[in-house]
Amino acid sequence: MEVFQPHTDLKYIAQFAKDHELENDRFRDFVKERNEEAIDLQVQQLDAMISPTISCTECGNCCKSLMVCLNESEADALSGYLQQPREAFDQKYLEKGSNGMMIMNQMPCHFLSDNKCTIYEYRFEGCKEFPALHLPHFKRRLFTTFMHYDRCPIIFNVVEQLKTTMQFERDTQ
Repeated sequence: MEVFQPHTDLKYIAQFAKDHELENDRFRDFVKERNEEAIDLQVQQLDAMISPTISCTECGNCCKSLMVCLNESEADALSGYLQQPREAFDQKYLEKGSNGMMIMNQMPCHFLSDNKCTIYEYRFEGCKEFPALHLPHFKRRLFTTFMHYDRCPIIFNVVEQLKTTMQFERDTQ
């Protein structure tokens, strides 16, 4: 049996994504027409196979390039852990929208050091969940999945393997 070798070179992944934009548009439409439960099962199986083959701490690209949202309780917990008054924490680390939404005010993340999260036990829900391929309703997250396809080796490899397992007709290039 052939051992799966994932693509992890971020330059390769970004170029491949650019070169295959139209194919990925077609694939999104293809997936939308398929059974949601069957798609979820395939994605979750592929994620379980692929995720262990990729070292997130060797990559760290999500922490370097994504806007991280957080909620009040997460901000409270982290400011407490850092022993900072909430007002000082907010001023140093957050940007707040008029709708009350909060995001980290810097990329890469303030708490990334040597590709590792320095607040791992207090990381935000969005960080815990990313890349979210283990969650149900993959079809509902196609936009987000493909928004991160060019920057996350796990998403990239799961999607490319999904094309194969679904016998999707790829573009020839």
